[in-house]
Amino acid sequence: MLKKILLALVAVIAVILIAAAFQPSTYHIERSLAINAAPAEIFPHLNDFKKAQVWSPWVKLDPAAKYTFDGPASGVGASNSWSGNSDVGSGRQTIVAVRPNESVQLKLEFFTPMEGVCRAEFRLKPAAGSTTVTWSMDGDNNYLSKIMCLFMSMDKMIGGPFEEGLGNLKKVVESAAKK
Repeated sequence: MLKKILLALVAVIAVILIAAAFQPSTYHIERSLAINAAPAEIFPHLNDFKKAQVWSPWVKLDPAAKYTFDGPASGVGASNSWSGNSDVGSGRQTIVAVRPNESVQLKLEFFTPMEGVCRAEFRLKPAAGSTTVTWSMDGDNNYLSKIMCLFMSMDKMIGGPFEEGLGNLKKVVESAAKK
């Protein structure tokens, strides 16, 4: 009986390891929201990490987290490091490219709970009376990430906070425009 249980366990592990090998080697997460404001009114909230603290969905997950801001106040080279509870972990984000009122590109480095590096971007696309803000993140899946993706969806795990953050950004920008 014990031999059959062990063989079944080995078979399940083998299936998981084989299935993981066929998972995508990259991931892409993206969410968009229309904000009733011009790109010039939204851009400063994306290009300045201190302003982003107001609408970031991760800040409220650990109000006691420690944040450090390095480099220029905004734009290329601006950096924000954080260290918090298990919900936010620790890491650093750095602005690596900017096109004023069009896009902000970031390098994200995660230290805990898992190490990783990915790219994020905010894109602004003006429309009649509003601007569509798109928040995206791209990265590579190592083998351990591929195994994890068999059991949890990166899109659901990150997409929800992206939607919340864009909603928060919309409230901040639109309420400032009313004043």
